[in-house]
Amino acid sequence: MRLFFHELKGEQLLYWRSREAAFFTFIFPLLLYVLVSAFYTGDIYGQPAGRVLLAGLLGYGAATTSFAGIAIFLVIRRENGVLKRLRATPLPPAMYIAALLGSTLLVFAIEAAAMIGLARVTYHVGVPDRLGSLALSLLLGAAAFAALGIAMAAAIRSAEGASAVVNLVVLPMAFLSGSFGPTRHFPHVLRAIADVLPLTYLVRLVRSAIVFDQPIWHEPGAIGVVAGWGLVGLVLAVWAFRWEPSESG
Repeated sequence: MRLFFHELKGEQLLYWRSREAAFFTFIFPLLLYVLVSAFYTGDIYGQPAGRVLLAGLLGYGAATTSFAGIAIFLVIRRENGVLKRLRATPLPPAMYIAALLGSTLLVFAIEAAAMIGLARVTYHVGVPDRLGSLALSLLLGAAAFAALGIAMAAAIRSAEGASAVVNLVVLPMAFLSGSFGPTRHFPHVLRAIADVLPLTYLVRLVRSAIVFDQPIWHEPGAIGVVAGWGLVGLVLAVWAFRWEPSESG
């Protein structure tokens, strides 16, 4: 455990020293919450817009921090030879991945708390009563997207293209999944695509806890879909993940 916490501390230092990572995966979702909330007044789904949008942006934050952040970090470190050199150190590979995941979850926990605080101060959105269900939903979503992020890292072959590829996935998914507002007026084909996206069901879980004050087990189907996507990501990550740069593979 001592080695794990030492590596976790190192991952935290690396994260917060990276201005680009700190901005796009931590600050950007908070800014988006402020910007998107400015476009909505009144109610959404019969509830205050600020509360509904909080649920959507928390889901987006999970995807950005866990999926995009991990994928970009791993691709850059792999292509720079960092991962290959790590294999020659006493640090077990599983310990390194565990520390990276732990660091990512810690960052997202801080981001979620900051967003809830921002919603409370700026839009007078009360702290959710179902904090336990909210925490479990976000933990499930972050874990699932982390597995998908590791799998995505295996598919991206260059450090230069990592951000572009990841954003090409995350932003349309967030738009279709309702992270930025209601999707009921979208064309049928877009709603059909949204019905298979993991973020759609994570947003549903978070919205159930925050907006409708329902426990997490009230949405068993959504739990199953998010967990299923996470399992797919885990299988692909174990099968395809590489420690060596693409040029050497």
